[in-house]
Amino acid sequence: MSSTAGRTGTEAVGGTSRRRFIGAVATAAASVAVGPAAGPALPAAAEARPRGTRPLFLGTYTSVAGGGSGIGLATYDDVTGRITATGTLSGVSDPSFLAVHPSRRTLYTVNEQQEGGVTAVRLSPDGHHHVLGTRPTGGAGPCHLSVHPSGRWLLSANYLSGSVAVHRIDASGALGARTALVTHSTPPPGPGQDGPHAHQIVTSPDGAHVLAVDLGNDTVYTYRLDTSRGSLTRVSYASLRPGAGPRHLTFHPAGRFAYLANEVDNTVVVCAYDPATGRLTPGAPQPTGTGPGTSYPAQLVVTGDGRYAFLANRGHNSLTRYAIEGGGSRLRLLGTVPVGGDFPRHIALSPGENLLFAANQRSSSVSVFQVDHCGGELRPVGSPFSSPVAVCALPLGLY
Repeated sequence: MSSTAGRTGTEAVGGTSRRRFIGAVATAAASVAVGPAAGPALPAAAEARPRGTRPLFLGTYTSVAGGGSGIGLATYDDVTGRITATGTLSGVSDPSFLAVHPSRRTLYTVNEQQEGGVTAVRLSPDGHHHVLGTRPTGGAGPCHLSVHPSGRWLLSANYLSGSVAVHRIDASGALGARTALVTHSTPPPGPGQDGPHAHQIVTSPDGAHVLAVDLGNDTVYTYRLDTSRGSLTRVSYASLRPGAGPRHLTFHPAGRFAYLANEVDNTVVVCAYDPATGRLTPGAPQPTGTGPGTSYPAQLVVTGDGRYAFLANRGHNSLTRYAIEGGGSRLRLLGTVPVGGDFPRHIALSPGENLLFAANQRSSSVSVFQVDHCGGELRPVGSPFSSPVAVCALPLGLY
C-alpha cells in the first residue's frame, strides 16, 4: 500500500481510501536551474567525493506533514554502510520513487500527485545536480517508474488512474513527449477495489517485453514496446487469485522466473516466464513468514547470483529471507529479521550487493544491513539514518 501524496496516515485495505488526496499540493520554486543538459563528459567521481563513499538518493513526500522538501541527497560508505546527509534537491514535488538511467548520468522520479508527472535530473559528481524538467504522465498518482534497457524510454505507472505511460528520453537524458498511455480496463477489479491501480512497470530481462503489475485488477499485463515509436501493445495478461493485490514483480537473473509480492493477502508467488511469448504463469501463493498478524508485503529484491531473495514487510516491520532453489523455480523461507523501523516501503541492494537499504516510511528512517552471500543473513549496521517520510532509497555506484 504505497502512501500517496497528501494521503491520510491511516492505511485501509482496498480501493482509493488508502490513497486519498486531502488537499492541494503546494508547488515550490525550484532551487536549481532548469535548462539543457551540459554537453561535456562528467569528471571522475573519485576526484569529487571522498574515497569509499557513494551517492544515495532518497524519495519522500513533500505534501504531507513531516515530509521532505525534495529529493534527499546523501552518501554512504560502501564498506560500513554509514550514511551521511549532504543536502536536498528542492523544488521537486512528491518524489516518491526514483530510478537511474543506464548511463548513470540522469535520475528520474515520479511526482505522485493528482495530476501526475515524471521529472528528469542531470547528475553531477560534485553534487550540483540539475533539474531538466517535468512531463505529465496523463494520469493520477504515479507511484513507480523504470528506464527501458535501451535508455531511450521512461516507463511509469499511474496508481490512481490504473494506467501506464511511456515517455521518450533524448540524448541529454531529458524527457520528451509522452508516446503511450494505456488504461487497464479488463479484467474487472478485485474484491474491495474500486478500479484498476497500476503499481509497477518494468522491462523483462530479455528486453522483449514490458510487464505492468495492477493491484486493483489482481493482474500482471505483458506488453510489447515498439522501440521506434514508443507505443505499447498488450500481448497477454496473468490473473492472480481474487483479492491478492499484486504490488511488485522482481525477476530472477536467469530470466525464466519472477517473484511477485502480493500486498493485500500477504503472500508471495513464484511465476514462470516465457521470453518467447512474454506469458507469465503464476504458481501457488506462499507465506511471507510474518504470521497471522496484519502485514503488507512491499517489495522483493533478488541477489545478482540468483541465490537469495529479500522481502520488505510493512506492519510486521521485517525483512523476509528466502533461498532460491531449482534454478529460480522455488523460494524456500529462511526466516525474518526486524527492519529496525516502521513500515518499510522500499528496499534496494547497493551496486556491490554487500549492503541492503530499507526506507521506513512511518519512522522517517533508512536502515542498512550487511548481506551475507554465503547464508543469506542480513545483519543491521549502525543506527537507522533519519530522513523525512523515507519511501525510497536509491544507492548508486560511482558516476
